Amino acid sequence: LFVEKSRRIGLTWGFASYAVLKAARTKAAGGMDVMYISYSQEMTREFIDACAMWARAFNQLAGEIEETVFDDSDDEGQRSIQAFRIKFASGFEIIGLSSAPRSLRGKQGVVMIDEAAFVDNLKELLKAALAFLMWGGQVVVCSTHNGVDNHFNEQIQDILAGRKPYKHLRIDFDDALNEGLYERICLVTGKEWSAEAEAEWRQNIIKFYGDGADEELFCIPTQGSGTWLPAPLIEARMTLKPEDAPIIRLELPANYLQLSRLQRATLMAPCLLQLTAALQNLRRDRQHAFGFDFGRVADLSVAKLLSIDKLLCRRSALTVEMRNVPGDEQKLITGMILKSAPRLVGAAFDATGMGWTVAEDMGRIFGFRDPEGGGGLIDPIKFTSNSDWYRLHMPPLKAAFEEDGMLELVKDDEHLGDIRLVKVIRGIPKIPDARTGETNKKRHGDFAVALALAHYASRQQWFEYAYTAASALNEDSVDDDDEDGHYGRQHW
Repeated sequence: LFVEKSRRIGLTWGFASYAVLKAARTKAAGGMDVMYISYSQEMTREFIDACAMWARAFNQLAGEIEETVFDDSDDEGQRSIQAFRIKFASGFEIIGLSSAPRSLRGKQGVVMIDEAAFVDNLKELLKAALAFLMWGGQVVVCSTHNGVDNHFNEQIQDILAGRKPYKHLRIDFDDALNEGLYERICLVTGKEWSAEAEAEWRQNIIKFYGDGADEELFCIPTQGSGTWLPAPLIEARMTLKPEDAPIIRLELPANYLQLSRLQRATLMAPCLLQLTAALQNLRRDRQHAFGFDFGRVADLSVAKLLSIDKLLCRRSALTVEMRNVPGDEQKLITGMILKSAPRLVGAAFDATGMGWTVAEDMGRIFGFRDPEGGGGLIDPIKFTSNSDWYRLHMPPLKAAFEEDGMLELVKDDEHLGDIRLVKVIRGIPKIPDARTGETNKKRHGDFAVALALAHYASRQQWFEYAYTAASALNEDSVDDDDEDGHYGRQHW
């Protein structure tokens, strides 16, 4: 288990409780030794004192805290490692060790590495600790962040990207407050709690940390404001030609809505013909996933369809870019794609602002996705300043770029520019406010967002569902040639 955490939220105190419950059990009940490691002797002693308090509270028989020295030899001679220990009647013990990887040699049980981002050699320490898993041990690694390049953050990003099979937990300052942190502080200090006092205290703490508040309190590593992916890596994944996966670009004039119905149909016809042909050529033996980034005036709308082959490679199947296209026409194009895409497993929509209108109408037709089950396809995503979506779902896309055979895109300079626009801002990859391109042709990383949404949709759990055959259609409805809206009747 890897835990990103805020400062001073009492997590170490909680771990001490778990350590006592684990070491006090018999072997038959799952008991085992617990080893605690931190970057300083003072922290280790504080943890052992907390364990002693919990042992008394739980009425567990434990000896006095012992201070002992392990002799650990290396090529340079003898080296002494100081440790603190509590022994239990169960025969197990809690040991506080130094952060030297050698201190774990020959031991087995639960390893807790506290403030892991600040230990001297976390990479080697993890190699020693993870060996405990072979014989049923447990490893808990928790820390405040210490920069984006720290090995602790690298491990977190690998977990989020799916490269490491470990569990992940994130507890920031607001999470702790919501779970009663300030109420507990009031209880301990004898103050009276109120919502107003808590809000004022929260603001004062944030002011106290200043520029370091994001990292110290909100689990956002610092030192990251650069390019998310280098251009050569992006280009290496652009192996397809436009004829392999069409890119259809539609731009309508500013006075489009003032034109006659015939004129509007004439402007839309070439795009719809290209789209129909592209949809007919989709591989019927492959699953597909869809992503949609909404734009109306300043930005593009981009509809992105990925196919998924038997080796789980995500390949570009179709891209439609729409500039200055009204909502109804966007819904028409989007509906055509969703109705025609073979074996569609999911569709993620940018539902921020006006984007919700497209997502909502598609949800009416294809159903909104239910994480607990059901056959809905549409997953509306709202990108807000407080949204965790980028933090959680950009790492898997980056991993796909970094691993051969997991992602194939079309060679396109504008798509390259969109992906390069993604920056690491306050430790999180996202699209900055800047726009690129010529006047009236500005881009805002639109393809990158649509690609990220499609990749996200391709990774979600999907559900097969059965059907009930319909009886013969009513003759009156068969004879009725009237068109029912843009999409026709759903049984056509």
